[in-house]
Amino acid sequence: MAELQIVRAYAKNVDQAPRKVSLVASLVRGRTVEDALVILSHTPKRAAQPVIKAIESARANAVNNHGFDAKTLVLHTLSVTTGTRLKRFTPASRGRALPFQKKSSNILVEVTGQLKPKKAPAKATSKADKPAEKEEKN
Repeated sequence: MAELQIVRAYAKNVDQAPRKVSLVASLVRGRTVEDALVILSHTPKRAAQPVIKAIESARANAVNNHGFDAKTLVLHTLSVTTGTRLKRFTPASRGRALPFQKKSSNILVEVTGQLKPKKAPAKATSKADKPAEKEEKN
């Protein structure tokens, strides 16, 4: 039996809190790539768009770079972790400044599937195999 091949794609520093993004990610965890994209396209949350982009990137990596069949791809891992935090301040009364953090997320998508069957190499034709064509000049 062939060993399991995994193809990854990352979306780093998505400007949304990881708690909100992981809610959307949990909707499609463990599903096929096609089902996940249909579900996310009908999800009315802003966090659905970066998850869709990460899944499409993983699918493109698997098909174009590694030769997987797009119809057999399954989400192996879909994890959301915390990204960098930006420390900011908001103005408050009496000249004060209240601190807050702008949170970001990192999305990791890993897909697995079946490789496309390899085609037999085309028979190379050389000039010796072709009959010689003679041109007649008038």
